[in-house]
Amino acid sequence: MRRWFDRSAAPPSAPVPSGDPASSVGPAAIEFASVGEIDRRWAIALHAQAAQPTLLRLMVWCSRLGDGPMWVLVLGVLPLAGGTRGAHCAALLIATGAVNLAIYWTIKRLTRRVRPCDQCPADIRACAPIPDCFSFPSGHSLHAAAFALLLSAFYPALAPLLWFYALLVAIARVILGLHYPSDVVGGGLIGAITAAIVLVQLG
Repeated sequence: MRRWFDRSAAPPSAPVPSGDPASSVGPAAIEFASVGEIDRRWAIALHAQAAQPTLLRLMVWCSRLGDGPMWVLVLGVLPLAGGTRGAHCAALLIATGAVNLAIYWTIKRLTRRVRPCDQCPADIRACAPIPDCFSFPSGHSLHAAAFALLLSAFYPALAPLLWFYALLVAIARVILGLHYPSDVVGGGLIGAITAAIVLVQLG
């Protein structure tokens, strides 16, 4: 079943027969389609930057740093370097990661949004391995934002670096052709919200 996300591939101004009531759309539907078109255009514009070899290599490395092994390394270092405080932070990161993973897969299966590299193959190509066939939300952005918020709460001095890194991960996923801008924004918001809830409840 095609979801609302798929409208990003269709021109919002496509002509429709004036005598066909079934083809009539209201203002809300037109606005929604316009948002999808803007999302598509930004994805194409950002992905065009992948033509620069140096930037492409940087984006690939930023994306790789957002993979699971890096976060596992952080979880292992925290108790060793941070003592009891670090161990508590690591426990919250694990709890948040588990909750986010469940939310992530649930939303992906419900929305089933096609990735831009598959939906717009003439303009966008995948410049990194594709973890699955669905686009929304961006798991890399989700976990990067959640971990940035949690780690910033325990280690405020690292906050600028952590949030800058989370931003780079989000931008990298779009430039690499794997996500639309709304995928990374949505993922970041979900991650930040769940991390904030975990902090309030267990912090």
